[in-house]
Amino acid sequence: MLRPLIYAAAVLGWASVAAADPLPSWTQTETKLAIIDFVESVTDPAGDTYVTPADRIAVFDNDGTLWGEQPVYFQLIYALDRLKQKSESDPSILSSDTLKAAAAGDLGTVAAGGTEALLEVLAVSHSGMSVSEFQDDVRAWLDEARHPTTGMRYDRMIYQPMLELLSYLRDEGFQTWIVSGGGVHFIRAFAEEAYNIPPEQVMGSAGPTEYKDGQVMKLPGIDFVDDKEGKPVGIDSRIGKRPIFAGGNSDGDFEMLEYTTAGDGPRFGLLVHHTDADREFAYDRDGHIGVLKRGLDEGPGRGWVIVDMANDWEQVWPE
Repeated sequence: MLRPLIYAAAVLGWASVAAADPLPSWTQTETKLAIIDFVESVTDPAGDTYVTPADRIAVFDNDGTLWGEQPVYFQLIYALDRLKQKSESDPSILSSDTLKAAAAGDLGTVAAGGTEALLEVLAVSHSGMSVSEFQDDVRAWLDEARHPTTGMRYDRMIYQPMLELLSYLRDEGFQTWIVSGGGVHFIRAFAEEAYNIPPEQVMGSAGPTEYKDGQVMKLPGIDFVDDKEGKPVGIDSRIGKRPIFAGGNSDGDFEMLEYTTAGDGPRFGLLVHHTDADREFAYDRDGHIGVLKRGLDEGPGRGWVIVDMANDWEQVWPE
């Protein structure tokens, strides 16, 4: 079994054994060992808890779970950048106080407007182009944009420990899916390169589209919000099987973890708790992004593993 070998490597410094560690950026805590114990238990054909590869489904939130989400969701930063760019050539598109505030970078006003304000910004910044054009534009933005405090590319602000977890699960016969409240077309633009997750295994919120002259066009509005109770609904619709592993970071992921761990047989729920103000950001119960209250209060009693970023991760970003 891998667990005792990793423990021995940590204690004795066996380089050859440590090289076999599937999660080298995770510290030698009970969190890491719980993950390895679970994976070994469901992949051992001789064990009572063996799960066939066809049923090894793992689902992950994106914002705050696989990549950063502060000071606001990265997709919103993209939307604001593109709204400002569009308004410079056509000021008439700023037809409301919300849109004027967004173009000016006034995040406070946009946030105060709630979902309605956000949808208004997305309707103008994301629509009126084909899906292919939109995704090309997202990739161009990722090439040029930089995070306001770290100075990093947004698609480099992905969590090295979670990349290792995704790879470890796939090596052990799992399918890894993204189930995000973010826009499905936005995430599909970079998910394969960033996470080695193909676009057909990405679920997210989606607006209306239409087919026209050989292209699928993006229209204003919203058809499906892949958040909270929407996540299990989307999983059932797209995957058709209950996952056995779910990872998130906020109360928006609660229902996804609840749905996953309510099934029969071995189950694993994981919540990333942002506790590291030095290397990343520290936040949980308060704020407008990544609020984690119910998960902290109820998760341990449900058997979910709470990842303490400051203590459980040796490294945050890829080198």
